Amino acid sequence: MTSAKSARRPHHWRRDLIELAALFTAVAVADAIANLIGHQPDGPYLLMASAVALVATAAFHTWWARRHGHAPPSDEADAVPVGAGATTGGAGDAGAEETGTTLWRMRTTVLDAPGSLAALCTALAGLRVDILTLQTHPLAHGTVDEFLLRAPASLQAQELSREIAAAGGASTWIERADAHDLVDTPTRVLSLATRTALDAAELPLALRQLLGRCTIHSLPAVSVTGRATGQSAPVEGVLEETVMRLRDPSGGVISVERPYLPFTPTEFARARALVELDARLGPRVPRSEDVLTLPEGNEITVRRADRADLAAARAMHDRCSQHTLGLRYHGPVADADRYLDHLLSPRFGRTLAVQTASGKLVALGHLLWDGDETEVALLVEDDWQRRGIGSELLRRLVALAEEAGCDSVYAVTQSRNTGMVAAMRALELPLDYQIEEGTLVITARLTREGAARPSAPTEWARR
Repeated sequence: MTSAKSARRPHHWRRDLIELAALFTAVAVADAIANLIGHQPDGPYLLMASAVALVATAAFHTWWARRHGHAPPSDEADAVPVGAGATTGGAGDAGAEETGTTLWRMRTTVLDAPGSLAALCTALAGLRVDILTLQTHPLAHGTVDEFLLRAPASLQAQELSREIAAAGGASTWIERADAHDLVDTPTRVLSLATRTALDAAELPLALRQLLGRCTIHSLPAVSVTGRATGQSAPVEGVLEETVMRLRDPSGGVISVERPYLPFTPTEFARARALVELDARLGPRVPRSEDVLTLPEGNEITVRRADRADLAAARAMHDRCSQHTLGLRYHGPVADADRYLDHLLSPRFGRTLAVQTASGKLVALGHLLWDGDETEVALLVEDDWQRRGIGSELLRRLVALAEEAGCDSVYAVTQSRNTGMVAAMRALELPLDYQIEEGTLVITARLTREGAARPSAPTEWARR
């Protein structure tokens, strides 16, 4: 490389004078040799032979210089790893071309001191790990740094954790990530806030997606039997390491647990902001409707339901037989009405209602958040059974579960409930069966293709 200073150096007159003197000297020497040889009998032939030899020598020198000046590196040069002096932590040859990469989510705690983050970044660079995103969670004594990393496929989590510990990281937690984690945090938070603003049933799901793998329980202030549960929390909420308790705007408490990783004050503030948004907006449910045409030609409407439909749901209960209610609730039929207020609350899940053209409610389908699991339940009025309504409701509930990111759904029924068993089989999804003392639990593992599969006996028209 040539420095800028030397590249702009001006030519001096002494250099020009020396170059001119050398040129005249060379011409004089060539003329003397030509006169000496040219007057001899073989002089012209000697001059021609000398010219040919000079041209051949010049051509050979040019070819040799070009070939060796642009030759590819040797095998020995290829074998030298890039950055061989850096600590690789056993990640393999740093100069070798990687066959693939892996996404990791990593969280570690460092001292709140200048250079702490730089030490982590240097360690990651030595492992040829690319930092895609970085979040910082300030603590009273230190900082939690959360990374989204793209690492060589050969790099193991143990190797990465060991190097981070050597660079000053403590309480390091690492897990595999996927392409969904590539969305930056502000965008993800705004998206979750939008979903929560549109639908009150989205709050538990939004909290789960915001905080990662965690268990969320909605604990009502009053049980289904009318007794006070004593569940309460201050307005500002409570944070206890791996558990946070937030006041539910609908009454009671929202409990969030993540035993494998303590919550940070930053995460607690984000969760509290979502809950506050839900409280300010009040009860809300999307009001879209779909018209279902049954095979016999009757039209019924499928829509979301909430506590505003409590009176209509109780009237439907009164029209249902004791046998139908017994298959649905698996307990004393007299207590069935007490469950409705709980089931219709958007805090505990989503409910689909089917009503006739006259506005009479004839079926309910529930998708209930049960901690880490999701339950589906159906109730169809006796006069409207065996028409495909239950199967269509179940298909739609499964589609909602798949959209919410659930891995599976389960239905609790009785072994003699052949209608529910047939509806679950009609989903054409992998099913697991567990039966004990007449109670049957059917679990369907969800797939994107299965959740979107339409049912055969119905036709749809969007209103």
